[in-house]
Amino acid sequence: MKTIALVAHDGKKQALLNWVGQHKAFFINKNLVATGTTGKMVAEVLQQEVVCLASGPLGGDQQIGAMIAEQKIDWLVFFWDPLSSQPHDPDVKALIRLAVVWNIPVACNQATAEFIVHSNLYQQNYQREVPDFSVYQNRLEQK
Repeated sequence: MKTIALVAHDGKKQALLNWVGQHKAFFINKNLVATGTTGKMVAEVLQQEVVCLASGPLGGDQQIGAMIAEQKIDWLVFFWDPLSSQPHDPDVKALIRLAVVWNIPVACNQATAEFIVHSNLYQQNYQREVPDFSVYQNRLEQK
């Protein structure tokens, strides 16, 4: 079963909730993880369990990043607000960086999220390639 992380800045929470509500059937057989308030709101919209972590500024973004590094997240949906300054911008950047490092799909807006939801690859239980960082991890031992 796929695990999807859902995150939204305050200015984008309603957009995420509207989008999630339009795709209730898609989320039925998925494990959902979300930051603080976003998770509670998504659980209400979908009427299903959502694992709620800390609020983003209080470490939730970092918690999701750790889950990505531990191979526990298959897809990140992060409706972030590019027009609003966030006190935790470094955490946001780190979260998106980890998603790229570990080769998981990332949707930072509704258009990209739509492409992923409607992708034949996702519907066919696409298995992403997990990068092999063993050379990097063992670089000091080889000297």
